[in-house]
Amino acid sequence: MHHAIIDKYYPQGSTGRDIFMRHSSQVAAKALAVARDCGLDIDAAEIETAAMLHDIGICLTNAPSIGCNGTEPYICHGILGAQLLRDENMPEIYARVAERHTGAGLTVNDIDSQQLPLPRIDLLPETLLERLICYADKFYSKSGDMQEKSIESVRRSMQRHGQATYERWLALEQEFGAL
Repeated sequence: MHHAIIDKYYPQGSTGRDIFMRHSSQVAAKALAVARDCGLDIDAAEIETAAMLHDIGICLTNAPSIGCNGTEPYICHGILGAQLLRDENMPEIYARVAERHTGAGLTVNDIDSQQLPLPRIDLLPETLLERLICYADKFYSKSGDMQEKSIESVRRSMQRHGQATYERWLALEQEFGAL
């Protein structure tokens, strides 16, 4: 179901596709492992589709280091991806995952205090699927060596974004366990 959309926005043989596919596959594998280890009652195909599509909007951003040559700020990739998925008539559950996976979620306060070019709405992961993909995503970067980050590294990254973000991360960690 998601392959046609990926092929449409990420051409075969492009650097952007290679990075997108590797990152998304890593997040999918991590989310599936966490779901299994935690005994989560979520369909594996839903987890895989959500993970494969969570970053679909990066192609619309100006991030040439990861093969993305769009015009929008990278921070907007979540809301851009959500709109793209809605325009492609994908189920809303996947659009919500895309829109709510950034950091440990973003609040209006985060958006205001960091002057982010985002709509002034809370973009927090609410459903179990949204929280799971948000959690799994933090262990992998789309730059550098793309190896899995340690839990300590993820914690340091979340702390750099302020106490509220760090506390939201700790709640995800408590829910899904530092596997």
